[in-house]
Order: sequence, then C-alpha cells, then structure tokens
Amino acid sequence: MRHGKKVNHLGRKAAHRKAMLSNMACSLIEHKRINTTVQKAKELRKVVEPLITRSKENSTHNRRVAFSVLRQKEAVTELFAVVAPKVGDRPGGYTRIIRTGNRLGDNAEMCLMELVDFNEIYGQDEKKKTTRRSRRTKATTSEPPADKAAVVEVAEEAPALEAKEESAE
Repeated sequence: MRHGKKVNHLGRKAAHRKAMLSNMACSLIEHKRINTTVQKAKELRKVVEPLITRSKENSTHNRRVAFSVLRQKEAVTELFAVVAPKVGDRPGGYTRIIRTGNRLGDNAEMCLMELVDFNEIYGQDEKKKTTRRSRRTKATTSEPPADKAAVVEVAEEAPALEAKEESAE
C-alpha cells in the first residue's frame, strides 16, 4: 500500500537524494536541457518549478532561498539573470519532459527534460509560413493593367458576345 507516500525516494537516503536533485537542478538551469530517467525528472520538476517562480521577483530573500536549494552561486545568477526574464509572463509549467525510450543497460525509461522557453525548435515553426512561388507566376502578376478603359470595354463586350452565341444556337 502507498498510504502517505508522497516522495519517490529513488533508492537513496535523504541527503543523497537532496544533493542529487540540487545538482540536477543546477545542470538544468545551466544547460537548459538534461537527459535523465522519467522518475528523476518528475521529482526534479517539484524542485525546479518553485525556484523559477521565485526567480521572477529579484529580491535578496528569493536569492537566498534559491541558493539554499541549488548551493551554487553561478546557477543562482543564471537563474535570476537569464531564465527569469524569459519566463516572466508564463504563469507556470516551465519544464517539459519528452520521453526518449528505454536505456539499453537496465531498460530504465529515459527522457529529455528541458526548459520550455529555451527550445528553439518549437518557436521556428510559427515564423516559417512563406509560400513558394514560381518565376512564371511572378512575371505575370508584376505586369500592371494597360488601361482601365480597355478593361471596362472588354467586360462590357463579354455579356454581349454570350448573348449572341445563345441566340445563334
């Protein structure tokens, strides 16, 4: 039974688990994506997302809270200087877990965990919506009409020609 089991212990003691998640959070903030197992990624999400929410407001208290979790000055600086401005308008959901299959050695389920706003692949699809045109269609559309009066005369003659053809039949 799993009564009251809220934490996945990941087969480690508490100190080892806390140190491992701290190091993984620093790596995620530094590299913007990491390769890990799905269970570690789900636990890491519980550590990283509250830190990113705190980093939106740059105060001494929030910096100290982030440092108590991350324990690396460079990671805290990167979090507040680079990550926070990019996710400032997002209300939550700062990380994405993409499953990549099973590991060869022990068949563990692997995934790629990344910060959502730092993925360039998803952002490029929206910008790339141009249509290809051949040279021939471009040449015909670039010619301006010769005279408006001539166009009007042709338009008026067309119904007259159709009427003559119908009466001839």
